[in-house]
Amino acid sequence: MKKLLVANRGEIARRVFRSARDLGIATVAVHSEADAAAAHVADADEAVAIGHAPARESYLDVAKVLDAALRTGADAVHPGYGFLSENADFAEAVQAAGLTWVGPAPDSIRAMGDKQRARALAEAAGVPIVPGSGRILSGVIDGVETAGMAVGYPLLVKAAAGGGGIGMKRVDDPAKLLETVAATQSMAAKAFGDGSVFLERFVPKARHIEIQVFGFGEAGAIHLYERDCSLQRRFQKVIEESPAHGLPEAVRARMTAAAVALCRHTAYEGAGTVEFIVDAASFEFFFLEMNTRIQVEHPVTEMVTGQDLVSLQLRFASGALHSLPQSEIGNQGHAIECRLYAENPAKHFMPSPGTLSVFTLPGQTPGLRIDSGYRQGDAVTPFYDPMIAKLIAHGATRDEARTKAARALRDLAVEGLQTNRAFLIACLENNRFAAGDVYTSFIDDHKNALLAAATEETKA
Repeated sequence: MKKLLVANRGEIARRVFRSARDLGIATVAVHSEADAAAAHVADADEAVAIGHAPARESYLDVAKVLDAALRTGADAVHPGYGFLSENADFAEAVQAAGLTWVGPAPDSIRAMGDKQRARALAEAAGVPIVPGSGRILSGVIDGVETAGMAVGYPLLVKAAAGGGGIGMKRVDDPAKLLETVAATQSMAAKAFGDGSVFLERFVPKARHIEIQVFGFGEAGAIHLYERDCSLQRRFQKVIEESPAHGLPEAVRARMTAAAVALCRHTAYEGAGTVEFIVDAASFEFFFLEMNTRIQVEHPVTEMVTGQDLVSLQLRFASGALHSLPQSEIGNQGHAIECRLYAENPAKHFMPSPGTLSVFTLPGQTPGLRIDSGYRQGDAVTPFYDPMIAKLIAHGATRDEARTKAARALRDLAVEGLQTNRAFLIACLENNRFAAGDVYTSFIDDHKNALLAAATEETKA
């Protein structure tokens, strides 16, 4: 691998470039008109304009991205996360052009992208799955009410081709099921080109715990321990940490073994994440989905294991890495990641695009890492996800990591637009969060207290 094109933007493009440079690999950035002066463009050895600001006319245009790779002589493509990262057709197009795809095989992407097929594969591998229905095709409502009674309430209506919380609606009242299914089918058809849905049991007080895995195909797979992503809002993650606080060692062992078993069963190649929903009281766990890409929250795993996940991806894709013993994967201390967004928590977390008139990061501190796609003076536009930066703090204990993260957020200067910084601090310093009583509906249950604490933090 001599020249790598990153089919993405922002902080993940910059992150991949760092590991590529460390390995002596030249880099190519792609950018839309809106990102012509973006930090990731400045970071790369070469940059190619690929279209207008809307993602469908640039970052999601397979032909334009592939043409950029061929014109610059890139011999490999890394998709990052989001955009085309879990598009099997794109992966196949990259390979058909004779380039190296830095990711799992297209068949794996396709299999895990179909949530119903992924459930079947997990079940075949001996991984426990959440009770659910079969596929309900777009426009079909016959038998839906019967399926709902069999699954039990509350339940979730989920897009079969969806992921990341998109296309997911909770139903508590059986009388609301048919209209929710119809609405989700319509949304799924527009978002994924597939209006199929399925029903899945909703675990009322649950934790969202995922296992970072790395597969070597027929040579097996390893895990890099777990991340707790329970602090989320509308199924979107807000704060992630590793290890999962209070998770019994026996449960951790069963979860990691289940994740590795799924990888081995499917001869999975490269980095991936097996996500589980976990009953917060009993610690009973069920397969949720598998993400066939690098995750937004991968830095917490890197902080506690000392492994460079992107470097592993690049080395494996280039044929320089064939296996890695599980015994070489350590796990020290605790890491917490906070997602800093341009949004207004007081107004239902509405995106708040604008110019970063002031954006000054805290001074270098041991155990503190900040990944960002922005610099002072840059504009956060309405065209893309409004995440400004990821702040990751590592400490010997959870409390040390938590207090370090809150202190760093206070030391970070950001002006020119609204952010969720004060809200993140309120979450970190909430007594229940500090005690480890975290579950997926935590923010909904404590929203008023968190917003009030954020308001006081802003005044201070």
